[in-house]
Amino acid sequence: MTDFDHQQLAAESWFRTLRDRITAEFEKIEDEGATLPALPNAPAAPGRFVYTPWDRLDHTGAHGGGGTMGVMKGRIFEKVGVNISTVHGQFNPEFAKSIPGAAEDPRFFATGISLVAHMANPHVPAVHMNTRFLVTSKRWFGGGSDLNPALPRDEDTAFFKGAFEAAGNRHDPAHWPRHSAWCDEYFHIPHRNRNRGVGGIFYDWLNVESEDDFERNFAYTRDVGETFLATFPVIARRRMAEAWNEEERLALLRYRGLYAEYNLVYDRGTAFGLKTSGNIDAILMSLPPEARWD
Repeated sequence: MTDFDHQQLAAESWFRTLRDRITAEFEKIEDEGATLPALPNAPAAPGRFVYTPWDRLDHTGAHGGGGTMGVMKGRIFEKVGVNISTVHGQFNPEFAKSIPGAAEDPRFFATGISLVAHMANPHVPAVHMNTRFLVTSKRWFGGGSDLNPALPRDEDTAFFKGAFEAAGNRHDPAHWPRHSAWCDEYFHIPHRNRNRGVGGIFYDWLNVESEDDFERNFAYTRDVGETFLATFPVIARRRMAEAWNEEERLALLRYRGLYAEYNLVYDRGTAFGLKTSGNIDAILMSLPPEARWD
């Protein structure tokens, strides 16, 4: 599965372009916050992304694509990762049983973008965004974005979720009620009996059985990326100059412990990356740079 068709190439190109636009916007925010108070270990100059390409071998030892990990450690963004990958090959037989269409044929293709931002200022929420296109003997889009504030603000939550509601309604009136509820369900932490954040959207298995399906579901997936770009930078700029104290910073570090627990124990993307021989550093870039459990 190395001769990619037009659907695979179109999705891969979009995710790469979206990565470039997001990282450029985040570096602008770093520049705008250059004179704001920063953590003692923050760099003296605004942060910049460092890009690390990686190659993948599948479980048979064959080359299976790869990706690029982009990480910035700055003054506003304490740690943010924006990764893209395009991987292919064969699932190992046991894992194939859990993937739609792979039990019949273990060959697969997956391309996507994954983003997690952990912010220095406790008043700026952490955020996650991921969109992807997968091909086995079936094809589908998945993804989502959710806001993860240590100190929730109703204004930010309403703005973020309202934008994704509008995005869903532009494509299918069933998207927002279904995908917002799916987000709440997916990001629930059973052992804490609470959700990881304040919500957003999550979707999977938007099936592609025809060219019309592809165009429709790809358009929605692109809109998810556009909506993220239209919302999170606004929230970051709104909050990044707010003064904070040590008690609020401690609340942030304790919240990050919750975030880490979810991503290590329950997140399907983490499991998918580890079980398909992905780059370990890229898979675990979602973990915060510092956290507390006291």
